[in-house]
Amino acid sequence: MRSHPIERVRNIGIMAHIDAGKTTTTERILFYTGITYKIGEVDEGTAVMDWMVQEQERGITITSAATTCSWNGCRINIIDTPGHIDFTAEVERSLRVLDGAIIILCGVGGVEPQSEAVWRQADRYGVPRIVYVNKMDRIGVDPERAVEEMRTKLNVRPLPVQIPLGREDAFRGVVDLVRMKELDWGSDLIGTTHEVKEIPEERREEAVRRRMEIVEALSETDDHIMEKYVSGVEPTEVELISAIRGATISLKVVPVLYGASFRNKGIHPLLDAIVDYLPSPVDIPPVTGHHPRTGAVESRKASDAEPFSALVFKIMSDPFVGSLAYFRVYSGKAKVGMPVYNSTKNEEERISRLLEMHANKRKDLKDVYAGDIASLASVKNFSTGDTLCVKNHPIVLESINFPEPVITATIEPKTRVEHVKLAAALQKLTREDPTFKVIQDPNTGQTLVYGMGELHLEIIIDRINREYGVQAYLGKPQVAYKETILARAEGVGKYIRQTGGRGQYGHCQIILEPNEYGRGFEFIDKTRGGAIPREFISSVKDGIGEAMETGIVAGFPMMDVRATLVDGSYHEVDSTPIAYKIAGSLAFKEAALKASPVLLEPIMKLEVVTPDDYLGNVVGDVNSRRGRIEGMEMKGGSRIIKSQVPLAEMFGYATILRTLTQGRGVFTMEFYRYEQVPSQVAEEIVARIEGRIPA
Repeated sequence: MRSHPIERVRNIGIMAHIDAGKTTTTERILFYTGITYKIGEVDEGTAVMDWMVQEQERGITITSAATTCSWNGCRINIIDTPGHIDFTAEVERSLRVLDGAIIILCGVGGVEPQSEAVWRQADRYGVPRIVYVNKMDRIGVDPERAVEEMRTKLNVRPLPVQIPLGREDAFRGVVDLVRMKELDWGSDLIGTTHEVKEIPEERREEAVRRRMEIVEALSETDDHIMEKYVSGVEPTEVELISAIRGATISLKVVPVLYGASFRNKGIHPLLDAIVDYLPSPVDIPPVTGHHPRTGAVESRKASDAEPFSALVFKIMSDPFVGSLAYFRVYSGKAKVGMPVYNSTKNEEERISRLLEMHANKRKDLKDVYAGDIASLASVKNFSTGDTLCVKNHPIVLESINFPEPVITATIEPKTRVEHVKLAAALQKLTREDPTFKVIQDPNTGQTLVYGMGELHLEIIIDRINREYGVQAYLGKPQVAYKETILARAEGVGKYIRQTGGRGQYGHCQIILEPNEYGRGFEFIDKTRGGAIPREFISSVKDGIGEAMETGIVAGFPMMDVRATLVDGSYHEVDSTPIAYKIAGSLAFKEAALKASPVLLEPIMKLEVVTPDDYLGNVVGDVNSRRGRIEGMEMKGGSRIIKSQVPLAEMFGYATILRTLTQGRGVFTMEFYRYEQVPSQVAEEIVARIEGRIPA
């Protein structure tokens, strides 16, 4: 039986820049909703949501953690996500299955680089948001600037629904402009009690004026409010909440609230705002997908009466219950013992155990309903992005796209006997983390691991050592270069072997062209008149795809290539799939050599914050790293330098920046795109790989 009506369910994520207070805010929410009896602290390593040993030691969030709580008769499913750019996949997968989000801004830092990154991710999935300006008790806090930066940097319309009462040490509460009340925590540090008071006379005039600004903004998005505004009639509290909710869900405004989570001030109105302004599953459009066999567009409404459909958004290895598959139910219901059909892999598996997750703790469930977020225990072959449904009503939902890893390193166990254990650990970790990849170097036979950054690979090796008991060593991190082509070229592949008896025959002709950036590998079949039988077309595609894994210039994977199969021939007896696969590979290599192949390198967006005194040193250093300065701005007495720099030039930058700025400079860096390596640098890289110059 459903515990809450679907209209009273909220699936939300908490997202922000590093150190803006995501986990601290989540810990307060769990405390005030009665889920925990003691407030966990990130700094002390006692946060419930940061349950991994590595998270507690470092004071950062590494993996997204899910939990459930209740407030004002609403069931709130919360996912707390990491802020570090190396773990951006955790944000990506969470946003794919959430209905709403809280974006936390630091009251001092305002809109920071990673704030912009998660905002863009939320834009991509059309997720309604509210903004919570945290750390109002910090020295140098400037909430007005944070709101203005929302306009200028995020290009949105902020709608402050509160006025902060004081700031820095004097911050004690907020004026609620919707209910026209004052919420005062006073000097109570525990924050369990706060007074709800009438707005005093000296603040009344400003509150009335600011409330009118809200009404004016909403009159542009809501006809009912427009009528009241034109006729000079004050909207009621209920009408205002309804209008703000509608404008938030349609992405026209972003409500802004204020608080100091560490001091426990502002959490109660934030919980009210989650219930009042963020959507339930029925407020968002029906989820769409396609039929796995016919390809026809299918849709599912958020209703228990619809056929069951769900999306797996996270796989996790658990020492007690094996593999856990986190999933979001979009429609219908499922219960223990029921078979579910994995339409992505065309497999069926019976539900043996359903769990409601509270970080790394769990509670058994008998059934799940539309809008729920839960996990399946002991799953065998599920992957991130798989669709679960019922076999007689199949649907494949849009999967989740993850960024390509940009850094690589060799990995090897301490002893030979641990090779098998290391391989098993790496296999489990690649299932969990779609941005972590493992391949064998075809030239050296070494195992290479790929990740999103140095911290990402550092955490992986730490987990291998602790969780899987394998002593493994990571080589020096290297850049994950790629290759592509700049011109159009043709290639012919012929594979003919006659060794007595049945032979091998495969023959194809292809045209290779550069594809748009980010489109990846595209294969088009333009053969006519059955030049190649249909059953061998996919073998040609597989051969090209395999050849792309080791490119032409220096053996790096190729990207953004379009291959068009235009002609070929076959032998009635000797043609086989493997022959066409080899022919496809040969045709690709011939065409790629003639198509101006080039080396690509990852370019990073770098943002450095430094005192003015060290500006010249920092700019000079960025230029020396082949960096391009994009712009500079002032912020609170410091300079912000924005630039684009090749990742190859950024190893060890944290130490260099500390030296250049006497420890006062900080930086953030995120992947931007792949770009062509300058010819002189490319020659050096190729020479190093070929052993002509020392590494």
